[in-house]
Amino acid sequence: MKALENHLPYIEQPKILVATDCIVFGFDEGILKLLVFRRRIDPLKGEWSLIGSFVNEEESVPDAARRVLLQFTGLENIFLEELKAYSDVDRDSGARCISIAQYALIRINDYDREQVELHGAKWFALDDVPQLVLDHNTMITDALDRLRQKTTHKPIGFELLPEKFTIPQLQSLYEAIHRTKLDDRNFRKKLLSFDLLIKLDEKDKSTSKKGAFLYRFNYDKYKKLEESGFNFVL
Repeated sequence: MKALENHLPYIEQPKILVATDCIVFGFDEGILKLLVFRRRIDPLKGEWSLIGSFVNEEESVPDAARRVLLQFTGLENIFLEELKAYSDVDRDSGARCISIAQYALIRINDYDREQVELHGAKWFALDDVPQLVLDHNTMITDALDRLRQKTTHKPIGFELLPEKFTIPQLQSLYEAIHRTKLDDRNFRKKLLSFDLLIKLDEKDKSTSKKGAFLYRFNYDKYKKLEESGFNFVL
């Protein structure tokens, strides 16, 4: 009886649902894209939504996010970082629900596009993302702001670019994130100063006859810069 009394403060509390919503960024042919899908449950069933799920009792929030991303993209071990909690009382008309959003960065060509489409998911260019349910458009804005902040002190690209890429492709990624045109020479000079790239004896000739040299990231140096940070003022 005493044990039950000790638990009464928990038992008497109202139950609140916890969900996680994933802002999934991809980069394809110079365009920053976002993965969304048709919501499967009421309210607002069939409307465009971020990919998300309720958190199960036996799961942490990151585990729930990894589960839903694996289900919809088939990818594991991808970049995933907590964004923030969204807890407005009236944010979800279905129930009192707090969502802890995560943002993910994936290489679009590494996933099975057919599998994604079977789940009703679709990639949209950032400028073409439709109106989403609940507060999901706000989550996208917040995630993009976080991504911009991150690029000024952490290397970005390993999670979004193919294994081999050109410096113009990397510059195009930064321009897509910051939504601004960067000076070619300054970007290249600043980037190469970090000794972050390994130049390959291969060229990408898809955009010109002369072609541009391909590079890949020096993974060890990349991880060190990711951990220690750097000043990459654009």
